[in-house]
Amino acid sequence: MAQAPIQFDRASGALEGANLWERTAALALATGSKISSHFSHRGYIGCANLLRKTLPERNIAIKLNEDAVFEFPYGDGYWSKLLNRSYHYEDELELLFRHSADVDYTLIDCGANYGYWSVLVSSAPFGSHRVIAIEPSSQNFQKLANNARVNGDRFELMKCAVGAKRGSAQLSGTKHEAFSIAGEADSDGGEEVPVIALDDLIDDGKVSAEGKYLIKLDVEGVEVEAIKGGSRLLEGDSVVLCEEHGNDPDHTVSRYILEQTPLRLMVYDPRSSRLETVTELSILDRIKVSTHVGYNVFGTASVFWQNRIDALNADAARRMQ
Repeated sequence: MAQAPIQFDRASGALEGANLWERTAALALATGSKISSHFSHRGYIGCANLLRKTLPERNIAIKLNEDAVFEFPYGDGYWSKLLNRSYHYEDELELLFRHSADVDYTLIDCGANYGYWSVLVSSAPFGSHRVIAIEPSSQNFQKLANNARVNGDRFELMKCAVGAKRGSAQLSGTKHEAFSIAGEADSDGGEEVPVIALDDLIDDGKVSAEGKYLIKLDVEGVEVEAIKGGSRLLEGDSVVLCEEHGNDPDHTVSRYILEQTPLRLMVYDPRSSRLETVTELSILDRIKVSTHVGYNVFGTASVFWQNRIDALNADAARRMQ
């Protein structure tokens, strides 16, 4: 029988259910995150995964807020940064999600991984929103389903990839945070997974074209194809939240949104603490300072969401005064 998860409360810092070595490892993981944060956490994942090999196989349950618990294997290099209480994961997304707590919207979480955003956005402090969590990897889906279960099965699960049209594809990769249907399959063939287009959610009765949506696209190289497959959904009251990778000097995703779609393109600018409208891609040359991390850009054709983002920016301006 698997051991009960270690418990960690982000608000209080309390760590429960850990033995002495696991407590020492927690301190090392948190300290490593604090130190490596000064250079965009470069090297952190590799070091944490080495440390993980010395730990027993069990989960850690992170209490993100009073209504959100997020479980993952203890020592996981990607998620263990959460043991550092000053660390904020994709804070530009959290800014929009928190500001939209009072909006009646659905999160479509494409590339949900273990379900971090699905857990948070469906929690009371974020507005208890409906969430559809989409994840193609069998390995990840098992952990995603566990996080749905420990949070009362309050978000919906779909095991598939997202692309330009319905079909199937080979999923490949070695890191759980970077599985992709883009490019060549692994020599062992990878995992065959079903693929849907975002607009299939309308056709299949999962969502209404008239609803309000925040659509997170963390789909590892097929963002453009996913946008192409969601033209009807994106012409309504939707915002697409896309990862723009730091190692892409051509800004492929942003370029496509700016030049090939009717969407208004925005990016979070740390200088102004605002979501700035992108008219020239050169702004991304300044913002994308680390080649090994992703940066989120936002695209919308919705007057409703543009007004909400303008209000968010106005709040930011008042806070800076």
